[in-house]
Amino acid sequence: MRLKLSLLFVVTFSIPLAPNEVSAAPEEAMVPMRDGVELATDIYLPAGDGPWPCILSRTPYNKNGNRGTAEKFVEQGYAFVSQDCRGRFKSQGEYDPFKTDHHDGYDMVEWVASQEWSNGKVGMLGGSAVGITTNLAATQTPPHLVCAFVIVAPASARHNTVYMGGVYRKEMNDGWLTAMNATSAIDETMKNPPASRHWDWREISDFHDRIKIPICNVGGWFDIFAQGTIDNFAGLQANGVGMAAGNQKLIMGPYAHGQTGGRLKFPEGGRGVFDFQYQLRWFDRWLKGLDNGIDREPPVRYYLMGATEDGDTPGNEWKEADGWPPVAARPGSFFLEQDGMLAATAPNSPGTESYRYDPEDPVPTVGGGNLILGGKGPLDQREISERQDYLRFQTDVLEEPLEVVGRVTADLFVDSDAPDTDFVAKLVDVYPDGYEALLADGIIRARYREGEDREILMKPGEVVRVRVDLWSTAMVFNKGHRIALHITSSNDPRFDPNPNTGHPQRADEETRVANNTIHFSQEHPSRLLLPVVTHGAHAE
Repeated sequence: MRLKLSLLFVVTFSIPLAPNEVSAAPEEAMVPMRDGVELATDIYLPAGDGPWPCILSRTPYNKNGNRGTAEKFVEQGYAFVSQDCRGRFKSQGEYDPFKTDHHDGYDMVEWVASQEWSNGKVGMLGGSAVGITTNLAATQTPPHLVCAFVIVAPASARHNTVYMGGVYRKEMNDGWLTAMNATSAIDETMKNPPASRHWDWREISDFHDRIKIPICNVGGWFDIFAQGTIDNFAGLQANGVGMAAGNQKLIMGPYAHGQTGGRLKFPEGGRGVFDFQYQLRWFDRWLKGLDNGIDREPPVRYYLMGATEDGDTPGNEWKEADGWPPVAARPGSFFLEQDGMLAATAPNSPGTESYRYDPEDPVPTVGGGNLILGGKGPLDQREISERQDYLRFQTDVLEEPLEVVGRVTADLFVDSDAPDTDFVAKLVDVYPDGYEALLADGIIRARYREGEDREILMKPGEVVRVRVDLWSTAMVFNKGHRIALHITSSNDPRFDPNPNTGHPQRADEETRVANNTIHFSQEHPSRLLLPVVTHGAHAE
C-alpha cells in the first residue's frame, strides 16, 4: 500500500522575502540522545555570525524534505534544524513509531539551544506525524522550547488516532504502519485495547497542564485528526501553564488529509491557511519578540461551510471567534421515525428498523476522514447501494437555512443478538438533486458504550443506549436541502469490522452475523443531536 506524501503538511505557498542569505548547504551532524543513540540532523544557518532563534522539525519522512521550508526561514533570520527520527533514514536506532519522540524531542530542543549559533530560543514546526513529534516534545516541557506551529495532529491515541469509539482505525493505521515498514506496531496494538496503559504516553490531552508554550493548531473538517486539533486548542487554552493558557490559536478549514474528493468545492477554502507568512508572523512574535499583533488577533479562525452549488447561499466564509465552540448554540434534536424521517419530536408510536450485519460483507468506506484511500471528504453516499444493512433517515426539505457549529452526536437505542457489534452514524447534507454529501461520521463499539475502560457485552433482546461521537463541524444547511442521518454497523476499510463474537480484537478469524435493531419511541428516543446556531448568536 503506497503512502501518499500529501500528508506532509508543512507546506508554504508564498514567495519568501529575502533580507538574509543562506550560508551554504546544510551541515549534517549526528546528535546523541540521552541513551547514546545518534540522530542524523541537518543544520541550516543564515550568513553571518549569529546567534539566531531556531526552528526545529523532527520527521520520520526524511530530513532532506525540509530543505525548501528551511531556506525560507533562514532567509528571514532563523536557524533551521531538520532531524530524522530514531531509526529512520540516516539516524541510528530502531524505528518504533513515536515511542521515544517525547524524550528525543526534549533532548533535541536542549541541544539546539546549547549551540553557539543559537540564541537559546527554539520553536517547533510540523504537520501530521511531524506535528505528533512536536506535541510529544512539548509534553516534556523542555526549558528552551518557546512556541510551536502544529498542522493536523491528534490529541489522543485512544480517541483520535489508533481508536475511535473503541474501534481500530484500520485504513489509517494498517496503511501507514505498513508503508513505514513498522508492521510490528500493528501486532502490538492488537494486544492493547483503548483502556490499556500502553497508550498513556500518546495522550497529549493528559499533558495539557504541563505544556507551557503558545501553539498554533491548524486542522480540517474532513481531516483524520479533526477533533484532536480542536481538543488540543481548547485544552491548552484553558489548562496550559505559563504562556500556554490564553495564547493558543486554532484554524479550521474545509480540508481533508490531502485533497478532498467528490464534486463539492468550497470557495475561498484554502486562502492563507498554510501561508508561510502567517507561520513567519507566529515565530516572529514568540521567538523574536516582534510586536506584530498576532497574539491580539482572535484566537479562533474557522471556515463555515455551506452549499457549494446553489448560487448565493449562506456560509462558505471564514469567521473569527474568541473561543471554541465559537458561537452560542442550542442542542437541536432530530428524532428517528419509522418511515425514515427525522422529526422535531419523538414518535408517539414505537417503531424499529432491523438489519443483518455480516462482517464478511461490510459497508464500504465512501469519503470522510481517510489517510490512504483516495476518496476523502464530502463524497456522495449514493455510491453506497441500497443495502439492507444501511439505513437512511432525513428531514423534510428545509424551508430556511440551518447553521450548525460544534460537536455532533447520535443517541441510539439498540439491541442485537450478538454479544458485541458496532454502530456507525453519518451526518449528510442532501442536495435537491439527491447528492448525499458526507459531512461527519463516527462509530461506537457496543462493548464500550459505558466507557472504554469498561467492556460490557450485549444480551439478546436487551435494549441499550449507545452514543456515537461524530466529532465537530461548522456548516449551514441551505434551504431546499435535507439533513440526513445514515446508520449502519460497518465502514470498511476505514474501521476494522467487528466480527460480532465478543472476542478480543483480531484474536481469531471467527465471525458471525449480527441481527441489529434501532428503536425509536417516547421510551427509546433515538435521535441526532446538532448544535444549532440561533440568529445573531455569534460570539465575535
